[in-house]
Amino acid sequence: MIAIIGIVLLLVVVFVPYVLSNGSMAVIFHALIIEGPTILGAGVASLLIGNSMTVLKQLAGGLKSVFSGAKWKPEDYVNLLSLLFQITKTMKAKGVVALESHIENPSESSIFSAYPRILGDHFAIDFICDTIRMMTMNLEDPHQVEDAMEKQLEKHHHESLMAGHAVVSLSDALPALGIVAAVLGVIKTMGSITEPPAVLGEMIGGALVGTFLGVLLAYGLVGPFGHRITQIVDEESTVYRIIQSVLISHLHGNAAQVSVEIGRTNVPTEHQPTFQDLEEALSTVTA
Repeated sequence: MIAIIGIVLLLVVVFVPYVLSNGSMAVIFHALIIEGPTILGAGVASLLIGNSMTVLKQLAGGLKSVFSGAKWKPEDYVNLLSLLFQITKTMKAKGVVALESHIENPSESSIFSAYPRILGDHFAIDFICDTIRMMTMNLEDPHQVEDAMEKQLEKHHHESLMAGHAVVSLSDALPALGIVAAVLGVIKTMGSITEPPAVLGEMIGGALVGTFLGVLLAYGLVGPFGHRITQIVDEESTVYRIIQSVLISHLHGNAAQVSVEIGRTNVPTEHQPTFQDLEEALSTVTA
């Protein structure tokens, strides 16, 4: 909703003063028929040239997230902490081998299936299961496990940011693509140099629309879209940092309640449950 409000506000503050100062929208609309497809088409082509199919698929989801926001809601963080509490409590009480059947088939696990939103995030589940597998192989040195988890997180975060970087790169290119469209318009105008001044003026104005459109799209829409996609990736990656902090705390020998409390402090402030709210949620969890 905020993104839609921003787009509407952008169009209003750009075009309303122009119209009030007796600017003609007819010139802009007429030029957009030619300049618009040229700039947008060249922008899409540059995306196809400069990115893999994997990044392009991520890009579709990233653009959608600009309007929908980050996928994790406050209740999801409570559910994640409840899941990690159940896992660490089970390991404390019954040993890590008690979780072998759960990590081998999470979709049929009574523990994981109780939290469908978390189960739907494949990386989160793989991250938890892979770490527990390391523990079952007697790799219980907290520092070694933390290092392995850190490398896995860095790899995933780098790959998740590619779509945002692609959009930012496109925004950097759009002003130049607008100039390309404008130059083509000027070339067309020079070919009609014998026309009356009124006609030439309209043709030159139409050519300049290309530069205007490229700059407006770059700094008013595409650039902010790219930065917002990056922000959402950073916010959503907090979930994986919480998983890391809780499991590492468990390896340091802390009780399940202590480990989960450490994880709670890593929840983004706007979504962070209070100590009492988390305690109430954990009171219903059984190992």
